[in-house]
Amino acid sequence: MPELFTDRRQGLSLAPFDSFNLALHVGDSEETVRANRIALASQVGPTQFMNQVHGNSFTVIETIEDIDPTCDALITTTKGIALAVLVADCIPLLLTSSTVVAAVHVGRRGLHNGIAIKVVDEMRRLGANHIHATLGASICGRCYEVSQDIADEVCAIYPAAFSLTREMTPALDLPKALIAVLVSMGITYEASSICTLEDPLYFSYRRHNITGRNAGVVWL
Repeated sequence: MPELFTDRRQGLSLAPFDSFNLALHVGDSEETVRANRIALASQVGPTQFMNQVHGNSFTVIETIEDIDPTCDALITTTKGIALAVLVADCIPLLLTSSTVVAAVHVGRRGLHNGIAIKVVDEMRRLGANHIHATLGASICGRCYEVSQDIADEVCAIYPAAFSLTREMTPALDLPKALIAVLVSMGITYEASSICTLEDPLYFSYRRHNITGRNAGVVWL
C-alpha cells in the first residue's frame, strides 16, 4: 500500500519549526502550516489529520472532515483519502492491508493503553486480512530516558520495552515493545532504525521541546 514518512526538510516554516512542519498546535504560523499541508497533499492526495491526545480512541474516516477528529488513530476503507499521524519522538505506525489502512500515534501512553491492538481489531472487523505494519522514525531505547517508576509500570505489562540509556539509567524501547505486540497478533512488520533525537533531519520534542512535527501518511 502507498505510504510516506516526512522529515523536516523542504518546507516553508521558519525556526524553530524549520521547515516542513505539519502541525497546527505547536506555535507555528497557521498560514505556513497550511501551505506545507498543501504541498504534502500534492504528493499523496486529500489528507485527513487528527487532534492527537495520547488516548486510545480511533475514528473511521469515510470522507475528509473539516474539523480534525480528536483521537489517536485514523482508519479508512475509502480509496482517495490519505491518513496522517504527526510525531516528534513518538512512533508513527502505519497499518496496511488490501482493503483497510490506518495511521496510529503510539507513544508511551498509546502503547500502555493498547491503541495498536484496538486498531488492528477494528481493521479485522472491517475485513482486513494480512495486515502489515510500518514503524517510522522515533526515539530509540537508548535515548528515551524515564523515571524508574514509569519504567517499572510499562515493563510490568510490556517487558520488551525494558531498556537502559548509555549512562545505564532507566529507559524505554517503545518500538521494540510495539513490535512484540504486533507480532503477537500475527502482524508482519518493518521498522525504521532512525532515532529522531539523534538525527537532526527529524523533529524531536526531547531535543528542542518547541519544534515541529513529522508525519506518517498512508492511503489505499
